[in-house]
Amino acid sequence: MSLRTALLPLCLVALLPLPALAERGLEARDLVTLPRVSSPTLSPDGARVVFAERRYDLETDKAEAALYLRDLRTRDAAPPRRITPEGWSVSSPTFSPDGATVYFLSGKHGTQQLYAMPAGGGEPRQLTDFALDIGSYRLSPDGTRVAFSAETFADCAQAADGDVFACTKAQLDAREQAKASGVIYDRLFVRHWDTWNDGRRSRLYVAALPAAGAPAARTAVAVSQALDGDIPSKPFGGADDYAWAPDASAIVASVKVAGREEAWSTDFDLYRLDPAGRGAPVNLTEANPAWDAGPVFAPDGRTLYYRAMKRPGFEADRYALMALDLASGRTREIAPGWDRSPSSIAVGEDGTTLYVAAQDTGEYPLFRVDAATGEVTRLVGDGTVSAFDLAGGTLALTRNSMRTGDVLYTTTPEAAELRAITPDASERLPDVRFGDYEQFAFRGAHGDIVHGYVVKPWNYREGERYPVAFLIHGGPQGSFGDGWSLRWNPQTYAGQGYAVVMIDFHGSTGYGQAFTDAISGDWGGAPLEDLKRGWAAAQREYPFLDGDRACALGASYGGYMVNWIAGQWNEPWKCLVNHNGVFDTRSMGLVTEELWFTEWEHGGTVHDRPEAYEQFNPARHIDKWRVPMLVVAGQNDFRVPIDQSLSSFTALQRRGIPSRLLYFPDENHWVLKPHNSLLWHDTVNAWLKQHIGP
Repeated sequence: MSLRTALLPLCLVALLPLPALAERGLEARDLVTLPRVSSPTLSPDGARVVFAERRYDLETDKAEAALYLRDLRTRDAAPPRRITPEGWSVSSPTFSPDGATVYFLSGKHGTQQLYAMPAGGGEPRQLTDFALDIGSYRLSPDGTRVAFSAETFADCAQAADGDVFACTKAQLDAREQAKASGVIYDRLFVRHWDTWNDGRRSRLYVAALPAAGAPAARTAVAVSQALDGDIPSKPFGGADDYAWAPDASAIVASVKVAGREEAWSTDFDLYRLDPAGRGAPVNLTEANPAWDAGPVFAPDGRTLYYRAMKRPGFEADRYALMALDLASGRTREIAPGWDRSPSSIAVGEDGTTLYVAAQDTGEYPLFRVDAATGEVTRLVGDGTVSAFDLAGGTLALTRNSMRTGDVLYTTTPEAAELRAITPDASERLPDVRFGDYEQFAFRGAHGDIVHGYVVKPWNYREGERYPVAFLIHGGPQGSFGDGWSLRWNPQTYAGQGYAVVMIDFHGSTGYGQAFTDAISGDWGGAPLEDLKRGWAAAQREYPFLDGDRACALGASYGGYMVNWIAGQWNEPWKCLVNHNGVFDTRSMGLVTEELWFTEWEHGGTVHDRPEAYEQFNPARHIDKWRVPMLVVAGQNDFRVPIDQSLSSFTALQRRGIPSRLLYFPDENHWVLKPHNSLLWHDTVNAWLKQHIGP
């Protein structure tokens, strides 16, 4: 009996006309050069939307992100209008409180600074002129000041001239010129994600915005100097880590002040800071020893909404929606029975209606939550909502799916009708035919319902069978759902003539916290069982899958699973692809940087729980390896450091198993540079073609 939930019924594909000769599948070059829409930003009255669109030119090897504006009061089909000048690459747009001005960041003149220009277009005016990059910013509610982050040294707070930015720049320059290169560390982090720690912290500052005609600001007040923590959090924090109070009397920021425990603590708290730099920071969430994030004020300033985890040390815990009464200090959870984990919050004009995005059963919809009753309503689904904004009775959002790329839409707060502002991938690539896809379900480990997706090759013909790319997601608390990826995009495999199977095994997100929790301590158990049963179920449901010509591919935890499969379940596979995957779980527990991850996943430290680290350790089973494997490694990957990939490749070579190593000396856990991405795809596709055709 089928447990499928169809999104795009595969049976309908057979009724479509055969592809014209000019049609083709999606290629990696399309993925690299396709314009990328982001940062939807509404004017305060909701009448205009500004967004960023990034374009990359393969020939010149140059990328440029420009701002575009669309007047929503007109119903004509006129395309959005570019408002930033040619030759400018910008990010992080914000409207002024009166809607007349658009602010943004740009590195046009060397360092990344804040600029402003008329909302209708014009010449940008530089508003700040610091010796360091501005990392993120938030405009004050009255538009007279800006809070921003910059990475500075602590001792530069006492600089003789008071210029912490120039002092930090001078110290960095001196280090570059020093004849000795050694660095001494007394505690972790020594390195984080892809960067060696040089002693700087990302700190919060406030500067007055210069009046028209006045020189750019060069002085600022430090507002977080007393906190030994990064604002925003590194490496992936942003301006949503802090927020101005509506009356501009305070800033609330999410900060981890962990001292020597920084590398194994997830205790982020919300601190109230004085924008004038006076007074000590006040910890508003000290009672919670886990992660507090994403502060957002209600319009009246009386309530602070935020997201909070409950279990210290677990980065994939469920985020609960929280409300903090600032007068009394009392907190309460909103919608405690809603078993989903929101990733962002916007507050409606009434102060009690919240808009949040959260993963849900293979999608990433937008929800409305009543803060008073906890009632949750699904507003926008059918794919992944990647960003949204709310202002003046208008809701703007970007949504993508496995066939669209990000598309900007506007609608009412009720999301009654979506209005497309930008084209989707099929409109931008009219000669490309995408593989149709469908979600299916089956009984996995423990008898639980497990979901997956099957994607048809772009040139599918009824009655034919196709080789299969079996994609395994990372995380391990993650998902290969209905979304558009810039790295592991199933359509690039469908575009080469492969069918694709993806399973959201135990540990995947969006299926309830208990399902997510199930992988901790069981890396090679239930997830492997789900993959086996999912592979069998997919072949039963979809006879076009050629199970005798299949390759399993994964990155990070997915790469770990490829290594585990190599010693535990190698029968179905003609080849394997392991991108930055964990090889030795015991070594990984001591060489990775965020120790809270491995310590939670294995129930303690390596010295306290060695048996837990060894239970599902691929390194113990290399005697059973036999399937050809492509290994990918990035030199600057400090999450799963390069020794893991080199160990896999060495084991393969020493056993005489056909293998290849693709090494990037300038990439981290991901492959980000466009030409490196092309090489990655070309190498992976060539490996698949060599072993499974077509």
